[in-house]
Amino acid sequence: MSESEHRMIEILRILAKQENPIGSKLIADELKEKGFNLGERAVRYHMQILDEKGYTEKKGYSGRVITNLGREKLEKGLIYDQVDFIYSKFEEMIYLTDFTYMSQKGNVVVNTSTIYNEESINIMKEIFESGLCVSPYVHLNEDKTTGKIEVTTLCGTTIDGILLNEGIASQPQYGGLLKIENYQPVKFTEIISYKKTSVSPLDAFSNSNLTSVLDVITKGSGIIPANFRLIPSIARERTIEIINKLDKIGIGGVIGISEEGKDLLGLPVPDGMVGIAIIGGMTPFCAIKELGEKIDIKIAEEIRDFKTLSPITTTIKSPLNTQTVEKQSKLPFLLSKSWNLIQQVNFDVEKQKGNIITNVSYLNKENLDEALEIMENTYNDNPKYINPYYTLVKHPEDENKIGIATICSLSIDGILINNGIMSNPKYSGLLELTEPPLFIDMISYNGTTVDPHKIFLSKNMTSITGDGPNKILASVKEIPYISRDYAVHLLEILNTIGFSIYKIGKPRELVYNSKVDNYNFGVITGGGLNSIGAIKEKGIDIEVKAIEKLIPFEKMERL
Repeated sequence: MSESEHRMIEILRILAKQENPIGSKLIADELKEKGFNLGERAVRYHMQILDEKGYTEKKGYSGRVITNLGREKLEKGLIYDQVDFIYSKFEEMIYLTDFTYMSQKGNVVVNTSTIYNEESINIMKEIFESGLCVSPYVHLNEDKTTGKIEVTTLCGTTIDGILLNEGIASQPQYGGLLKIENYQPVKFTEIISYKKTSVSPLDAFSNSNLTSVLDVITKGSGIIPANFRLIPSIARERTIEIINKLDKIGIGGVIGISEEGKDLLGLPVPDGMVGIAIIGGMTPFCAIKELGEKIDIKIAEEIRDFKTLSPITTTIKSPLNTQTVEKQSKLPFLLSKSWNLIQQVNFDVEKQKGNIITNVSYLNKENLDEALEIMENTYNDNPKYINPYYTLVKHPEDENKIGIATICSLSIDGILINNGIMSNPKYSGLLELTEPPLFIDMISYNGTTVDPHKIFLSKNMTSITGDGPNKILASVKEIPYISRDYAVHLLEILNTIGFSIYKIGKPRELVYNSKVDNYNFGVITGGGLNSIGAIKEKGIDIEVKAIEKLIPFEKMERL
């Protein structure tokens, strides 16, 4: 992205936060705070370009507003910028937190979500009373006309901001899912790094199929959202002192604090550092989702004065034993697990035989014929983007279920490596089939324990069979430029065979809006779960699995 493009995106971000038109002076002032030294004249020049593109609109002498087209551009136009922006947004929220626990005054970071009936308020109050929250301090704003209720709650990022104000560098690392057994935290089961993702990690896991907050409340065991951060070990005692003081005024949620360099809940802690786990501020909202209630969740969206919040309840239990289980096995990252499968791919391009990596998803046998028909129709409707290969696999335990194995795109990395070409899986994403196609969300393979495509499917973000621009699963691979000629030759053969190769990029080229490192080129491949996503979209219950096992290609059937 050029410097000029970067400036214009920042201008759009500033306008997107405003309810009323603002002028070039205010924009220039905000840009300066973000490190862009632009005068009013330069801002007016950039604004003129944005007007011409239809991203902004002038409102008389009042200034400019962002248009719907501008918001669309901001959301999905520069996805390679968004994967860096998520982390920088949290850094910005941390810096803007100026809450002082001694005076209980100042700004805090909040999550603002929308619920659609008053009964959810009563449910939410019970959840806060259970203690599975960062704080009982909330703000309710009911729209009498629509019946919608905005619920603002304290975000755990506030604690990072408080620590920073005390001179303690708290570094957010991961958001994920934490397993609880008998009211005791056991280990993280899935995580996503805050860096190199366009989807906020906890937002990625805010799905009723992934959490079981209510089970923790009622039975003592289940899965809750949680965050993990690091602080310098020398600040450990001071941090514990601050956390204890925060807890007394109603700001808590700390699940565990490690010793120096000691793993915490299955996550590694480097020497000289200390790990801290904190309940996700969205946990009460996840519980409402689990009850089937409609709710729109936004995470760490804004800064709010603490005095605008008040306790929703004064009765807070302490449900968890914060003495965490020690010596848990380390949580393996997706890429580490994947490399061992990639290494075993031995598909022969000329003979079209050999092992490939497959995804295996399970459904009831009674739904198999309908599922295969959906897969076939989806392929026929869009053969360029849907992989036609599959095979059936027995369920390891349930004879009433059967698995559908589809080709995983990591097979392509294995095939290239087996032919002497280094291929690095870089991003897994959601590709919108506009002209040209554009990635609208991406999560890096390096820094997640769960296949991002499973996340997109669990949150119903795809539109593989719907009307309008389709949103399908795709991946970005990074290959050294020196091997480009031979790689292109092999990729073209694989595409002819039926492997989903969407686009082969050039050095320093943005390929479908994705970016790879210098001296490399990008390759966009189709997700092996697209046909499975089509089945899910049609309402058939199917257990989505990714990167499951090796299967000989010659055993695959073609739709």
